[in-house]
Amino acid sequence: MITIEQISKFLPHRFPFLLVDRVVDMVPSKTIVALKNVTCNEHFFQGHFPEWKIMPGVLIIEALAQAGAILLFSSIPDPESKFIVMSKIDKAKFKRMVVPGDQLRLDVEWTRRKGRICKMMGKAFVDGDLAAEAEICASVLDVEDLKEKKSSRQI
Repeated sequence: MITIEQISKFLPHRFPFLLVDRVVDMVPSKTIVALKNVTCNEHFFQGHFPEWKIMPGVLIIEALAQAGAILLFSSIPDPESKFIVMSKIDKAKFKRMVVPGDQLRLDVEWTRRKGRICKMMGKAFVDGDLAAEAEICASVLDVEDLKEKKSSRQI
């Protein structure tokens, strides 16, 4: 099991955008199972929608992508020198609303890697029911390359 403290070492995300609470199972380079506890005081429920609190689908996909990033970070050499960004979403489907009190189980399977691009299949479940699914592509970037690009844009 990977705790929130360890997750924070893998992911650069912080509150309110860290959407993975715990990793309960992982086989590096293959699969990960993570959890997101959905509570009534989530920041996005203030506007989506105040009368009928529904977790935005895009944030469910983001939670899957974050779980996938943890899987990638734990599977690549020298992860401290890498930065992972979502580069493509395909075949996203939403099957069930996610509401306060639900616990999302995030199942992500690494399906392919070609160079810097990793393709994963993610499925989010609530109480065993499929809530959402998507194919997610992520790019593994070098931190040094990002630093160079950032400094070249500064005036």
